[in-house]
Amino acid sequence: MIFFDTETFSETPIRWGTYRYTSICEPLVATYAKDDDPVECWDITAGGPMPQYLEYLLEDTDDEIVSHFAMFDRNVLKYGLKKDIPIPRWRCSMTKALAHALPGGLDLLCEILDVPLDQRKLKTGRQLVRLFCMPRPKNSKLRRATRETNPAEWLEFLDYAKFDIPSMRAVWKKLPNWNYSGEELALYHLDQRMNDLGVPVDVDLARAAVSAVERAKIVLKGRTIVLTNDEVESTTKRDQLLAHILREYGIDLPDAQKSTLERRIQDENLPRELRELLSIRLQASSTSTAKYQALLNGVMPDGRLRGTQQFSGAGRTRRWAHRGFQPGNLPRPDMDHADIEAGIEAIKGDYEDLVFPDVMSLASNAVRGCIAASAGRKLVIADLANIEGRDQAWLAGEEWKLQAFREYDTVKGTDGKWYGAPEYYAAALRREYIELGLDAKGEPVRKGPDMYKLAYAKAFKIPHTEVTRKQRQIGKVMELMLGYEGGVGAYVTGSATYGVDLEALAKTAWDTLPGDVVYEATSFLEWTRKEGRTTFGLSDEVFITCDSLKRMWRRAHPAISSIWKELKDASVEAIDRPGNTFTVRRFKLRRDGAWFRIQLPSGRCLCYPSPQVKNGTITYLGTNQYSRKWGRLGNYGGKEFEQACQSLAGDFLKANLPRIVEEGYELFLTVHDEAACETPDLPAYDHRHLSALMAIAPVWAPDMPLAAAGFTTYRYRKG
Repeated sequence: MIFFDTETFSETPIRWGTYRYTSICEPLVATYAKDDDPVECWDITAGGPMPQYLEYLLEDTDDEIVSHFAMFDRNVLKYGLKKDIPIPRWRCSMTKALAHALPGGLDLLCEILDVPLDQRKLKTGRQLVRLFCMPRPKNSKLRRATRETNPAEWLEFLDYAKFDIPSMRAVWKKLPNWNYSGEELALYHLDQRMNDLGVPVDVDLARAAVSAVERAKIVLKGRTIVLTNDEVESTTKRDQLLAHILREYGIDLPDAQKSTLERRIQDENLPRELRELLSIRLQASSTSTAKYQALLNGVMPDGRLRGTQQFSGAGRTRRWAHRGFQPGNLPRPDMDHADIEAGIEAIKGDYEDLVFPDVMSLASNAVRGCIAASAGRKLVIADLANIEGRDQAWLAGEEWKLQAFREYDTVKGTDGKWYGAPEYYAAALRREYIELGLDAKGEPVRKGPDMYKLAYAKAFKIPHTEVTRKQRQIGKVMELMLGYEGGVGAYVTGSATYGVDLEALAKTAWDTLPGDVVYEATSFLEWTRKEGRTTFGLSDEVFITCDSLKRMWRRAHPAISSIWKELKDASVEAIDRPGNTFTVRRFKLRRDGAWFRIQLPSGRCLCYPSPQVKNGTITYLGTNQYSRKWGRLGNYGGKEFEQACQSLAGDFLKANLPRIVEEGYELFLTVHDEAACETPDLPAYDHRHLSALMAIAPVWAPDMPLAAAGFTTYRYRKG
């Protein structure tokens, strides 16, 4: 095994993307060691050839190469040193740490894993990295420090460059292999090939959008000055704006957040000028338009954006995270697809302001379209349908719901026959596509109702055929918010995420709530107040409605509701009794040493370092999602179930990605439960065929009712 690290210099900021940086950076130093041998250092700036021993290790052996953030060092070798080492030889200690719910930073890993670090040398080393690897400050007489300008510091830098190898080597040995071996390691290598392929970008659109946004900002700024009589230079000056509104209109806004302003704009009693001013603030404060610049910063000369995906980057669930442009965090469009397409043409033609009054909103809606197929090619995209709802039911054994999914997946052909998902997808795999009958809305005719209608019907004990559109919305809210032991607090959080008006929800649901459930919810509200707990600022009616819906959903889902406590009880027992395996339905729980694991049916694990149980409360070490600091976090059965469902949803997606690639689909991106591919513009590549590939049940879940749907396009959009 070879441990390898590089130090580099570039005027280009690393934040512009790993591939953009490494493709033009200057390699300065390479350090390496085979197994436990002493660390070798190659001063590349000295001008000599690559040491023969390093060349031998890289080219004449099949040894695995370990690097901390291997994507970086692999591409420094490829672009800067012209050594394209095959991807299967690479291992990444950072990814291995992330796959086991540890942070990626080497220094913090050493601290967590008790790997000794010379803190003084580390501090000096960081100063030397800033000196030699980054441009000097603009006010510095010396623009760049080198071995010639700073010879003494350079010798220290060479000594420091060896510093990471022993740390990386020790970390690698201490990390477990549960989630970074076998199929999962092969998937990491597939991920690296995806990153190498990169996202195809419409660079012309990105550039035109940046110009359009800048023009719109000038217009908005000018209108702000007129509306405020020169008192406010720009609505982005929040404090100036709020002070002006208070002084001029007597309205004391608590903040200038989007939700606050959107509510006030709907108030028709506000003066027209104030509503326009608030609208300008909403437009001017849009951050999604910054994604265009991120695209232009990171895109490479061939028009592709690389390095957007971080394997296992989403914490404990091991799902993908995204970097730079953040394709997994694109704004949800609020315009029709046809309008967005017309808007894109307007932006590229520099006449967007003539046909769209809100240019900032148009730019936000159009950003997804910057991902576009190369000439002579197309995008084929598919995603797994309601995968978390399905794996909730499958993991818990909620049989009625699994059957409901199977019935919903059964579709009617134009020949009048019903086709279950296995039959329908089997035909699509053979590229024999069954033509489906469509209802009045143009949707496939299905044997069973959609899950949101059924969720409401099951909770309220009425036929699903009687569920109204508003009641279906209540069912949707219940499905999205209640699967993980959440209650009123989950509604408050989810209402912001999904744009749900809880007051309107309460008005719709109130008269249909069963009396016994309302009584229980009212008693819970009284207890909440008596205990001094938060009611989240909700009215009594809203609080009682949310709690009632929680109780009704749980009654309708006995298997899911009961698994939360079973998981917690088994977790407490497993943590207190190391070395023993405990089974909860499809899960296996076990503690070994400093690790508590919940093994999923896929064979992968949820990992919890340093677990503790105190007074029945479970805690473990992890990264706080708000402070981003490493520390002790609380846990409970519903949270474990949520993490398990999210993690397993990722495993269902991953299960068929190798098969998709083998079929010739060039996979360049995964977003949540979606696989995005670029292919030749030929009929053989079809979203129905891709969907069928994604819906193949893996060997470890043969009875899981999977479904997928997709579309074929030339420009990326929301499905």
